[in-house]
Amino acid sequence: MNDGRTHLAKKAAGLNAWLKVFRIDDRAETTAIEVTHRGQRLKVALKRNGAARRFTLRVRGATSDIVLTMPARASLGQARDFVEAHAEWLANRIARLPQRAPFLPGATIPLRGVEHMLRHCPRPATRRGPVWVEDADGISSICASGEAVHFERRIAAFLREEARRDLERAVRQYAEKTGRRPISLTLRDTATRWGSCSAKGALNFSWRLILAPPFVLDYLAAHESAHLRHHDHSDLFWALTISLCPQTAKAEAWLKAHGAELHRYGRRVGESAA
Repeated sequence: MNDGRTHLAKKAAGLNAWLKVFRIDDRAETTAIEVTHRGQRLKVALKRNGAARRFTLRVRGATSDIVLTMPARASLGQARDFVEAHAEWLANRIARLPQRAPFLPGATIPLRGVEHMLRHCPRPATRRGPVWVEDADGISSICASGEAVHFERRIAAFLREEARRDLERAVRQYAEKTGRRPISLTLRDTATRWGSCSAKGALNFSWRLILAPPFVLDYLAAHESAHLRHHDHSDLFWALTISLCPQTAKAEAWLKAHGAELHRYGRRVGESAA
């Protein structure tokens, strides 16, 4: 009898182990939920955090999305209840986000801190390249020629090229002062960082810095160049950064006040036209 019970217990244990392997864990697979508030659908990304002890909602202005940070063991039902209880607050925050400004003819965007109108027009014989900047009658414009379907892509490419040129020039100047050169310089469209420096000396910047006043771009170039010598935020690092860029405090203040606004221009990768 005991042998029979032991055999049944082993079979049950094996079955439970098999079920555990193949059980679908909805907590691991579900990455977002949707709730509806007064006809408006709100999509909320879920971020499980083992250190979290409570639910935290955040509306990110840079990406115009909603993130719910939740304890690792919390259920989807609890997450949905929490979001629904705060749906009105979320809807109000979403409504206050700056409207997106795609690169379309007639739109106005900043270039090095100066407002420019986007225009689609034939290329004059005196101009080279599909995109150029011109000033006429007190109006600054960024003009693009060619087929209308390529207008947004050409404006975006132009802005990246301008950003790369300005950043490479600034980093080159700071490298002469610090004695350290980066192994590479890459442009990205990051939502949380304006720049970064890897442990190997690779610098990364947001192309959107070309939209800000020049002293802001210069500061970020100095900040990341200083990291080539001090890969931390120690007093030595800040002393070097300020010596390279005396307008450090002014640039930090500008980014805190206006940085989020830069994220509304153009479309991000994967974002479709309205």
